[in-house]
Amino acid sequence: MEEQKDMVLEVENLNVKFVMEEETVEAVNNISLHIKKGETLGLVGESGSGKSTLAKSILGMTEYQGEIVHHSRRPQMVFQDPYSSLNPAFSIRRIVEEPLRIYGKYSAAERKRRAEEMLEAVGLGPEFHNRKPAQLSGGQRQRVSIAAAMIVQPRLVILDEAVSALDVTIQDQILDLLMKLRRTYDLSYLFISHDLNVIYQCCDRVIVMQKGKIVEENTVDGIFDHPVHPYTKQLLKAAE
Repeated sequence: MEEQKDMVLEVENLNVKFVMEEETVEAVNNISLHIKKGETLGLVGESGSGKSTLAKSILGMTEYQGEIVHHSRRPQMVFQDPYSSLNPAFSIRRIVEEPLRIYGKYSAAERKRRAEEMLEAVGLGPEFHNRKPAQLSGGQRQRVSIAAAMIVQPRLVILDEAVSALDVTIQDQILDLLMKLRRTYDLSYLFISHDLNVIYQCCDRVIVMQKGKIVEENTVDGIFDHPVHPYTKQLLKAAE
């Protein structure tokens, strides 16, 4: 058993069930996992495999059975589509300030200072601070989403297909940024993606989900070099 002090998240025997058209669907079926400090855990599987439901359970956004233990404050999330998750009426500085405003612990001057520092950390200088989301590119909007997640100093960030809507060049830039932030702020990531090439670039360990269950778990090199489960082999073949 891993030392708790090395953990940011432990999930034990997690189950999530939905009733759809009078039929019970087991979206997440008896899943256990952990994420250590400074680690990036990849979560892969086809659409409908239960990845996002698992993430929502960890965030407390859906009912579940089982045990979820956060060894730090509740994680933050960066979504696939930054445009729909950003308030179009706010400047990007106001968007990044908003979580601090909700906490209510900081003065207006302190919120402004912290938001500007975080925007600088994600590569958005003063010339961007008063722009609205519609005035930014897709990659810039995702940088705003990352800054808004980071402003409350989480130890774990969940990235749900966070680069899949971006073209390859911008994907690489955002992945580089995420790895830099991980080192700078001693972060852990749960990186959800259907793109195995992205998973290979940034993850330490990988969990493969199929129909709500974990079918394989290994280091990233173990998954890519020595896959065991037929479903994992199928996903790797499709990614060639």
